[in-house]
Amino acid sequence: MTVEGIIIGDDGLARPLWASSDPLMREYYDTEWGLPVRDEQGLYERISLEAFQAGLSWATILRKRPAFRAAFHNFHPETVAAFTDADVERLLQDPGIVRNRLKIRAAITNAQATIALRAEGGLVDFVWQFQPASTPEPVTYADVPTTSPESIALSKALRKKGFAFVGPTTMFALMEAIGMVDTHLVDSHRRGTSGVWRS
Repeated sequence: MTVEGIIIGDDGLARPLWASSDPLMREYYDTEWGLPVRDEQGLYERISLEAFQAGLSWATILRKRPAFRAAFHNFHPETVAAFTDADVERLLQDPGIVRNRLKIRAAITNAQATIALRAEGGLVDFVWQFQPASTPEPVTYADVPTTSPESIALSKALRKKGFAFVGPTTMFALMEAIGMVDTHLVDSHRRGTSGVWRS
């Protein structure tokens, strides 16, 4: 049953189409997507995975996330920052992850940039300062933006700090994923559950 871009599941809960059929995506939507991430390692992981997702589906990344976590030592910034060219070559042979040289190098670069940001208060405070004053209230997919003034500003600011693969669209997806904006459709059972925005 569909209501304005929402599917009513067999459990009676309303979700968007993308979170309705695939059990893995449904679990991610119900328990993780849009909830605040306020720890450095968790945020660095999200930035890394959003970068790997560019041009691919999020379902692909989600299925590969256990392999990504193994390959990148749970996205521990110090460990990844120390990766060498040999590590890059090793990762390019890992069928469990997205084997893209530029994206792998970006993950290493971004680990180094994450560590450097600690001198200025850290990645978490740096990213969350771009939280907008209001959040979208989408009724259908067509109402969900793909960028915002804040995601454009965050992208520019991170690039100045040495980050790579942090374009405005990728950063808006990050902001959605970590609860900085609430783009749950207004009729979704998850709308307003982040604690950041009221429903």
